[in-house]
Amino acid sequence: MESKHVHEQIAAMRQSFFNEEVLNENFSQLEQLEGKDNPNFVEEVFTMYLRDSIAFLETIEEAMKTIPIDSIKMDSILHQLKGSSASVGANKVLKEVNKTRQVLGKGNLERTKASILELRKEYDSFKAKLEPYFQLKQANSVAQEK
Repeated sequence: MESKHVHEQIAAMRQSFFNEEVLNENFSQLEQLEGKDNPNFVEEVFTMYLRDSIAFLETIEEAMKTIPIDSIKMDSILHQLKGSSASVGANKVLKEVNKTRQVLGKGNLERTKASILELRKEYDSFKAKLEPYFQLKQANSVAQEK
């Protein structure tokens, strides 16, 4: 009975990510690649995404401290973050990356700083929502093995 409740909780969390447009269909496509041979594929992909994307964000935040800012370098890093976010289905992060790239392209330093802060908030929110989901899925898998 406990397992059914946890499974329902996992399903409800997952659905809320789509309802809130936190995730898009690319996440579903990743899930389809998961199988018995690689049951933790999606979690492994997200672990890599979170590790890489935080490094991208930290590099962007550091680059904003230099005068003059290297907008070409920043756009390149944002482009990498855009690709990573798109591949895992991190929809809201992806939208913020696109907004930040647009603002950066217009050359307004203050708006770019504000946009990077919004991007960081969206990323932190994304991470805060997804981590408990994967922890619950992992705990459920361990419980089912017993």
